[in-house]
Amino acid sequence: MIKKEADFSISRQCDLLSISRSFYYYVPVGLSDTDLAILEKIDILYTDDPTRGQRRLRHALKKEYKISVGREAIRGYMQILGIAAIYPKKNLSRSDKAHKKYPYLLRGLRITRVNQVWSTDITYIRLKRGFVYLTAVIDWYSRFVLSWRISTTLDRHFCIEAVNEAIEKYGYPEIFNTDQGSQHTSDDFTGIFENIPTKLSNLSAHWRMDGKGRALDNVFVERLWRTVKYEDVYIKEYSSVAECREGLGHFL
Repeated sequence: MIKKEADFSISRQCDLLSISRSFYYYVPVGLSDTDLAILEKIDILYTDDPTRGQRRLRHALKKEYKISVGREAIRGYMQILGIAAIYPKKNLSRSDKAHKKYPYLLRGLRITRVNQVWSTDITYIRLKRGFVYLTAVIDWYSRFVLSWRISTTLDRHFCIEAVNEAIEKYGYPEIFNTDQGSQHTSDDFTGIFENIPTKLSNLSAHWRMDGKGRALDNVFVERLWRTVKYEDVYIKEYSSVAECREGLGHFL
C-alpha cells in the first residue's frame, strides 16, 4: 500500500495508515542453519513419540543430540512445527471465542463403513533448506488418503482446498473429526459443511469437557505422518517445494 514514488513522503504515508516507519522498513529474518537443524531433530523426536511435550523434547534433544535448548525456545520451535503433545488434558487449546464449538461424536462409535468418519490434520515436512506443511484427509474405515495439500504457511486455505477436493471425489462423510486448531475452526472451514448432512466432531472438545479423552483418537492420521516421514521424506530429503510436492504425490 505504501509507494516510494507518491505525492506523500514515506513518513506521511505511514502516519495515514497508522503504522510505524520501523514496521515498514523491517525485513523479516529467516531461520538460521542452527534453527533448521534443531527443527529437524525435534521433528524426528516428535514423529517417534508424539506424546513428548516441551520438557521431554528438551531432555531428548540433550540426550540424543547433545543440544541444550531452553523451554521457551522449545515452545517456539513447536509453534513453528505446528505440534503439541498428544495426551488427555484439560484446556487442551484455547480457540477463538467467536468460533462455533462442536461436540465430540466418536465416543463408543463403531466404525463399520467408508465415508462414515473422516479426519484431517497438519504436519511439518522438512526440506534441505527449509520446510513446508502437509495436510491430508483420511477415511477412518479404509485408512485411505482422500486428498492432501502442502503449503509454506500454516494458513487455513490449503486445508480447505484438501477438504473440498475430497468431497468432490467421494461425496460428504457422515462425521468429520478435527482438532481445535484455528485452521479447522475458522468460519471458512466450517462453512464447507453448512446445510449438508455431515456432522462436525471436535476431538479437543471431548478432552476439555471431562479430561478423560482418548489420546489415540487421532492415531490414524498420526500413523500416516509417521509412515510418510520414515518411508519417504527422511529418505529422499527433498530440496524444494516443487520436488516435495511431486515426490509426495507419487508416495501418497
